Order: sequence, then structure tokens, then C-alpha cells
Amino acid sequence: MLVRFGESLDVRTGQVCLAAANLLRDAGLPGVLDIVPSFTAVAVHYRPTGDGPTFSQLSARIERVLAAGIRPDASAGREIEIPVCYGGEFGPDLPDVAQRAGVSADEVVALHSGPESIVFMLGFAPGHAYIGIHDERLAIPRRPTPRMSIPAGAVAVANRQTVIYPGNLPGGWSVIGATPLVLFDPAREPAALLAPGDRIRFVPISADQYARMRADLSSSSAS
Repeated sequence: MLVRFGESLDVRTGQVCLAAANLLRDAGLPGVLDIVPSFTAVAVHYRPTGDGPTFSQLSARIERVLAAGIRPDASAGREIEIPVCYGGEFGPDLPDVAQRAGVSADEVVALHSGPESIVFMLGFAPGHAYIGIHDERLAIPRRPTPRMSIPAGAVAVANRQTVIYPGNLPGGWSVIGATPLVLFDPAREPAALLAPGDRIRFVPISADQYARMRADLSSSSAS
């Protein structure tokens, strides 16, 4: 079941979806298996057989829960810094993004790393976070030809959003940098580093800092 709250991509609608998802989780609705927020809607996964509710029964329960009032909170969620090494071998598409945005590469980094962003949802792959919404100058389209393999940790932009690839995956977004952080580890609890509602700040780092952080993380996981 989809509970829709809007049609356009904007922060307010995303925050409403996050708040509504939290309300529905706290309600402990019978038969519900999972509640997943997105940019404009909340998906309610439920089992309509056996002891589970029918569609109409669940709809009525959801309407009663949400009628109590959805209170979006811009300060909710964790504050998380994501270190990013921009450009060069880490961000091969940075010059193209700068050209399309009509600014310099340094200005792209400033636009991307300056304001705080939020995680709207996880999708496409485990731990794959959709983050935004960035300055209008970063409203560039996806690449005309997707890459067959983008390495884990790649930080990519499109349509005023950022994704960070949690593993080696195909993708059509423009890669502007990379983070040494591990976005998804099934041996970790929780396995996904980011969650919907987290407030993200991207922090520029050098290639040397990236290498040191990767080495430290590898040593920690090995021990």
C-alpha cells in the first residue's frame, strides 16, 4: 500500500514522509511487515492473508493514526559527516559536472559540501542512500550512457541529489568523488551506515587523508 503525500521532490514533502513513517511504525499496526518512506510517499508492506488485515481495514487504521497529526521535525535524525575526496581518480566526472553547472570544479565542491542535506530513502541496493536536495545548479541529468561498474564509496550526483554506491554497481549518475566509509556491511549492526532522516554534511578531504582513513578502517575491520 502506498500512502502519498505529494508529487514533487522537495524537502518539506520528504520530511512529512519521514514523520508519517515513524508514526505508523510506533502504531504497531497488525499484519504490517515493513514501512518504507520515500521522496513523496510511504510504502506499507503487509500480509493480507491469514490473520493479517484486509486492504480496507488497514486503510482505516492508517487514516486514524495519521489523523492524530503528522509533525515533521527538521532536526530529527542523526548528524553524520561524510568525508569525500573530490575530483581526480576519485571523481572523474567533476569537470563535466562543473561545465554543465556553469561553475568551476571548486564551486561544485562548495555547493555539494556546504549546506546540510538529508537522507530521503534507501533503495536500488542495500544501504544505497538518496540524499538531497542540493543547489539548483546541481540539477544535472544522469549520464546518457550508464557505467556497468561503479566502485563502492563513489559519490555521485544527478537531479539535485547525491547517491553513495555501497558496492560495485552499475549506475548512470556523475561521479564527483569518493568516501572511504563503508556504506553497507552485513556483519555490522545496523548493516547500513545511513538511514532515512539522517542529516548529512559532506566534508572535503585530500587523497592522503582518504588513504589513511581507508587504512584505519581496514585495520579496524580486520581486528
